Amino acid sequence: MRFITLIFFLFICNNSFSQKIYSTKYKSQADINVFVTQFKSQADLLVYKVEYISQAKQNVGLWFFVDNESRSDKKIFFSDYKSQADLKVFFVDYKSQAGWRNNSKKYLLY
Repeated sequence: MRFITLIFFLFICNNSFSQKIYSTKYKSQADINVFVTQFKSQADLLVYKVEYISQAKQNVGLWFFVDNESRSDKKIFFSDYKSQADLKVFFVDYKSQAGWRNNSKKYLLY
């Protein structure tokens, strides 16, 4: 019984830090409002879009965009204005560049 409980706990912990993202059409449907910056220096989080869902692990800016809202960990809305955003992101070209620049916003994706 302890083994089954341990496996269940590890499964839940592993998925609780995943970064499966669903992009909503409406601001009211989103958990977080996101603004995409033009420069890295303006961003709170540098994001890399991964190709496979298994690569979207932990809260380090590796995002996998899902097609179905129910499969997502977080629902985001891409805002047109920086002032309306909870989180500012910049999409990077390489996985190694992904990461937090402003750790005080990290809680938004837990």
